[in-house]
Amino acid sequence: MAVAERTSTDPAVAASAGSVVLSLYQYFVRGNKEAAIFIGLWAPTILAFASYARQTRISKALDRAMGRSGIVESIERMVQPRQ
Repeated sequence: MAVAERTSTDPAVAASAGSVVLSLYQYFVRGNKEAAIFIGLWAPTILAFASYARQTRISKALDRAMGRSGIVESIERMVQPRQ
């Protein structure tokens, strides 16, 4: 089990929270509204990439556990005639 999973602290969540804080700083303290909006859009992008990476990792682990080596083999098993 990874450290992030044990402590329930995900680096992607910390990075996205940091981008929100930086966005608020840019908006309210520096008055740079365009930069604030740009930086604020980082948060959902970071979380989307992290979600995709986690889903890919889980899918690969499931395929290994089930003995699947790829989508081609799965399709070949589905189209083979049953005896």
